[in-house]
Amino acid sequence: MNYATIESLDHEGHGVAHVEGKAIFIDGALPGERVTYTSYRRKPRFESAYADMILKASSQRVTPPCPHFGVCGGCSMQHLEPVAQVAAKQRVLEDAFWHIARIKPETILPPIIGPAWGYRRRARLSVRKIDKKGGVLVGFREKRSSYVAVMDSCAVLPAPISALLRKLGELVGSLSIPDRVPQIEVAAGDTPTALVLRILEPLTGTDEAKVRAFADLHGVVIYLQTGGPDTATLFHPPDALQPAYDLPDFGVTLRFRPTDFTQVNHDVNRVLVRRALGLLKVQPGERIADMFCGLGNFTLPLARSGAQVVGVEGSAPLVARAKENAVFNGLDGRIEYHVANLFTVTPESLAAWGHFDKMLIDPPREGAMELVKSLGEDAPSRIVYVSCSPATLARDAEVLVNQKGYRLVAAGIANMFPHTSHVESIALFER
Repeated sequence: MNYATIESLDHEGHGVAHVEGKAIFIDGALPGERVTYTSYRRKPRFESAYADMILKASSQRVTPPCPHFGVCGGCSMQHLEPVAQVAAKQRVLEDAFWHIARIKPETILPPIIGPAWGYRRRARLSVRKIDKKGGVLVGFREKRSSYVAVMDSCAVLPAPISALLRKLGELVGSLSIPDRVPQIEVAAGDTPTALVLRILEPLTGTDEAKVRAFADLHGVVIYLQTGGPDTATLFHPPDALQPAYDLPDFGVTLRFRPTDFTQVNHDVNRVLVRRALGLLKVQPGERIADMFCGLGNFTLPLARSGAQVVGVEGSAPLVARAKENAVFNGLDGRIEYHVANLFTVTPESLAAWGHFDKMLIDPPREGAMELVKSLGEDAPSRIVYVSCSPATLARDAEVLVNQKGYRLVAAGIANMFPHTSHVESIALFER
């Protein structure tokens, strides 16, 4: 039997121990605990394992409320008290800054916290027909597996969507193509909730009648997707409103297609937008860049605050949606949009967009290395960087601080995905 004492958590929420000089990463173990473990992956310098028994429990250990925790791979930290989860994520961010860039924020921002349960407005659910498990399963995949977890509820999905998991399985199971519906995407706006059924073969007339009846009974909007994300087409009700969410602090509404990227946690997103604009100290008439602007999550509030905004995004469909949102909110006169690949931006292409007083950067996990390297002498005086990857944020921060003359004035986390190891963060740079 293998024994270990847990020293810390890694960036994926695993307990970290050292046994005979070798690092052991243990699922389900918390700092300070004494556990027994079984390894499922062995490498020369480390092992991955799961905890068998907790011999000495942490005072921060709680009983996970979800009956599927430990099997479902959607959450990894339900066994850790929520306040302690936030503290662990803050340490991940600070460690990334120090170990990758050898820098520390001058100020640690208070964490942005929202509801711990029922927060997840976007989800991609797997669908599999497994007769020996009772028919069609709809849910998240199991840990370390491609199998779909058997689940009839999900504590992090909004309650009305959680209640539909088993019913969605029954719906797909009743269709003529139950093994040709591999995925259902959830996109819950403030109104309405959209479900996108990925179908690999056409529905029959009887199938279509069943899907319409399901939508009417449960008050959801159904889209059908036959290929890539852009093939998602409204199916029923034919006159349904487009999904949308509000940013009430700024009096804007953002409409989106159900396969567009939007933040999963509307409550945290509202606070994040408010904090970002507060850190930028937006003044009327300033010219501000919103890099990786998407469909306008930050662009529209910036414009509403009186700035002249230039939004840049690599996805032409998202820019089209952003322009529609600007018109819908009466802000198109304050916003200029460009479709451009910011992963290949150069000092010359960046300079062609003109001088910016300030800049907001909100990249995907790959970060914004080429963008920050392209900043010149005329660079913005203040940059707010919103990140979904502490590692790439720290990497880019090293360039901003050590090569471009900025200070890392403040940084903190936004708990966008409670009970998971995902770390969303925000940082302020000044020069």
